Amino acid sequence: MLTVRNVITLGVSILTALRLSIPSKFAPPSLPYPSSSPNPRNSSLSALHSAPSPSHPNPKPPTSTLPSSTTRPRRKRRFRPTNAAGRVNSPPAFDDGPEETEYEIAAAYEELYVLAYSGVSVLSNDIYVMDSKVKRTSAFGKVKKEKTKDGFEERVVQVRRVTKVVKGGKQLHFRAIVVVGDKQGRVGVRVGKAKEVIDAVQKSATNARRNIIAIPMTKYLTFPHRSEGDYGAATVILGPAAPGTGVIAGGAVRIVLEMAGVENALGKQLGSKIALNNARATVVAVQKMKQFREVSEERGIPMEELWR
Repeated sequence: MLTVRNVITLGVSILTALRLSIPSKFAPPSLPYPSSSPNPRNSSLSALHSAPSPSHPNPKPPTSTLPSSTTRPRRKRRFRPTNAAGRVNSPPAFDDGPEETEYEIAAAYEELYVLAYSGVSVLSNDIYVMDSKVKRTSAFGKVKKEKTKDGFEERVVQVRRVTKVVKGGKQLHFRAIVVVGDKQGRVGVRVGKAKEVIDAVQKSATNARRNIIAIPMTKYLTFPHRSEGDYGAATVILGPAAPGTGVIAGGAVRIVLEMAGVENALGKQLGSKIALNNARATVVAVQKMKQFREVSEERGIPMEELWR
């Protein structure tokens, strides 16, 4: 007669038989057993692990590792350079060679630097070269030229911003008007353009030194006669003045006369008030003047006859 207890025991035995037939990797996790009762699966699982798996007919043999005491230690590689093919000759010293005499050193120095400081004309009588050989490096790493000691002074008349319109846009530059003179009857006026103000001033000063003109003056440092000059729409009238009068003029005309060394003169600007045109008109008016000696030679009379 089947009782409830017998049915439960039969079901447990059937489930146990089914679990044993399933491979170990597909088997569900086993329920924990109490520590007091022995685990009935230990004997069957040990038999399954010892037998080869049906999915892996040829299992790989376990790899055995040798103990650390039997492994061979690695040897340290040492760099052994090959011997040199031959003896290497050392480069010659900087001061090797024939020694220069004091005369040769002085001649080389004079060839490089004397012309730069003497202000000697190399192209014509009205051109004064700048120092292009002696250079100095500024704090910003740029190479700049030293000022030439030629006796000329520079004065900036005007600095303006100018714009050049090109296909790609607008290009901003600076235009500087500079008057150069030695205050002994020689003066030059020029204009220069550059992207920096300093470069524009230096360029215009260099161009002015290359275009020096001489102004005729009397012993009272005034003009020998009246003169008039035009440039564009600007007209400048210059005239002599008595000693002690001073330079009565304004704007660019006054700067040009002061840099030339004129101390007594009268000047008048007519028409345009542009500084560059007035400065150039002043130069044109001065170039029309003549000394008394030149007039007497042209007319063929002595200089005393000019005042009668």
